[in-house]
Amino acid sequence: MFSSRIADLRSLNRTTTRKASIAGIAAAGVAAVTFSLVPGGNASADAHAATAPVAWSSTQSGVQTTAAKEITAVKTADSKVAYPDNLDGWIREALSIMKKNGIPGSYEGLHRNIIRESSGNPKAINLWDINAKNGIPSKGLLQVIPPTFAAYHVKGTPNDIWDPVANIVAAANYAADKYGSMDNVNSAY
Repeated sequence: MFSSRIADLRSLNRTTTRKASIAGIAAAGVAAVTFSLVPGGNASADAHAATAPVAWSSTQSGVQTTAAKEITAVKTADSKVAYPDNLDGWIREALSIMKKNGIPGSYEGLHRNIIRESSGNPKAINLWDINAKNGIPSKGLLQVIPPTFAAYHVKGTPNDIWDPVANIVAAANYAADKYGSMDNVNSAY
């Protein structure tokens, strides 16, 4: 039953070597399977590993189940890395863009500031502080005001303050300019 799933994983991975591990859980006649891919011996592929969502369904005893969604990403044939549409994925994608643009920052620094500023909600908006009273409320994961977003927006990301990755990268670009790195920010900035 699971051999076709393993074959699917292998077909996704023609350009890099990966090891697949399978953990099966059975409860009340319903099967759930979690697949995780771990970088293999290819050093260049290891440098590009990230997390990505993968999901598929399995039916046993007439009940549909869905496998776990987060696994380590495989590099696709067109050399793009897929990131999950969640806080971890947004941060990892932002870090990749930041690296390409020479913007300093770490996962820990971004995560810490995102949790403080928005609790990880990409649609967070501050409607009470001085910026809001002046008609320019802080928005998004890192609570960026529109003029700052416009000034520090990084080409190649959506020109949308609500886009999680664009918000992170613009805020990190601003923090790098003002504080050296988002890692140096420990309060409202």
